[in-house]
Amino acid sequence: MYTTLISATQLAGIIEQPSSVILDCRHDLMDASLGLSAYAAGHLPRAQFAHMDQHLSGSKLAADGSFKGRHPLPDKEQFVQCLRAWGINEDTQVIAYDAHGGMYAARLWWMLRWVGHAAVAVLDGGLAAWSKQGLALTQNSPQSAPGAIQALPSLVSQVSVEQVLANLDTAAKLVVDARSPDRYRGENESMDPVGGHIPGAKNRFFKDNLQADGCFKSAQQLQQEWSALLTDSSKAIMQCGSGVTACHNLLALEVAGLSGASLYPGSWSEWCAHAERPVALGS
Repeated sequence: MYTTLISATQLAGIIEQPSSVILDCRHDLMDASLGLSAYAAGHLPRAQFAHMDQHLSGSKLAADGSFKGRHPLPDKEQFVQCLRAWGINEDTQVIAYDAHGGMYAARLWWMLRWVGHAAVAVLDGGLAAWSKQGLALTQNSPQSAPGAIQALPSLVSQVSVEQVLANLDTAAKLVVDARSPDRYRGENESMDPVGGHIPGAKNRFFKDNLQADGCFKSAQQLQQEWSALLTDSSKAIMQCGSGVTACHNLLALEVAGLSGASLYPGSWSEWCAHAERPVALGS
């Protein structure tokens, strides 16, 4: 069972097994249609497409009309129905991949753990690593028999905006922001209409988890780097722009053997939507 990362070589050895499901998570924040277009042009054998907006996110508005962020979590049962449509059972090995260093695939990895499914891994290095091995792509769309997965007790934890607000006073947990340094400092208005970060948050850009070739750094290196940032992963909250790339940091922590951190799903897009919430600027 693969529970964090899987190499292209390892995936090639199991990709034809009917007990595995491959999901293509490619996406573009500026053009939500590009992921599906890229999938149609060529994808891994047996891969199905998981759309960030349609499958991996829910309504942006809560029942009271408040804004929950750009990519809030969907209703859990609706997500389980998506998993069944992809043919996933409780004993299915799921592999997620993208072409962006794992930033979108890690979201699916976290969400499967959210519904209690441990057998899920991200293709290390993504589509580029697969192609570098000379492995083929296809334009064929697979047909899957419906699965029967059920939601089990969650393997991950999350926090609400109210809990993050309360943490400003207690400082019981360290908030770690996965956005790029310029966004964290409040210098990228094209990505964030309100710039800055949650007061007290530290910055760990998700791309810092990767080597130059787009694969994750070794478990030992990740452990060393993350331990220099936080002393107790169980007392950490991961956030980003909208709860997507924060999952990349959570995956890196799991690879490093530093489990227990929580996700703030609403992240900066929810936080900055209300002017009364404090904002910090700069480094």
